[in-house]
Amino acid sequence: MMQKLEAWFRSLALREQRMVAMGGAAALLVLLFGAWLPVERRVARLEQQVQTRQADLAWLQSIAPQLAALRERPSGTGNESLVVIADRVAHETGIARSLNAQAGGDGTLNVRLEQVAFDSLLNWAGELVQHHGIRVVSANIDSGAASGMVSATIVLRAR
Repeated sequence: MMQKLEAWFRSLALREQRMVAMGGAAALLVLLFGAWLPVERRVARLEQQVQTRQADLAWLQSIAPQLAALRERPSGTGNESLVVIADRVAHETGIARSLNAQAGGDGTLNVRLEQVAFDSLLNWAGELVQHHGIRVVSANIDSGAASGMVSATIVLRAR
């Protein structure tokens, strides 16, 4: 096969040989760049994700002592139910319209928040944890349609 290809190439005029060689080189370059550029873009995206996650980890490590201290505090819910406290704090932090809460059968409260400012969500959750002794069992936060807006599903439990 290679001999036939070489024989065909040698049978071409010198000008045609140059054209075929330049075309082959150009095709090789297009193939290389076509494979290289997507890989390079993916690597850049992954490097950015690593930097973001490292910053998140550093922040979490910096607040770990505060979280440990909060975990040791006794419950401050008093006689109010978990639903009442979550709703009252939602009104205080301005996210009450976005809150949908359902009591779980195991003493938890399942809360769904739609399109709220991330800062307001953190203020609400922080108020519940720090001042009312409520524990966040799980949280799933998704980015919203607008910058700074999120939707979240959070499971709360009184300590």
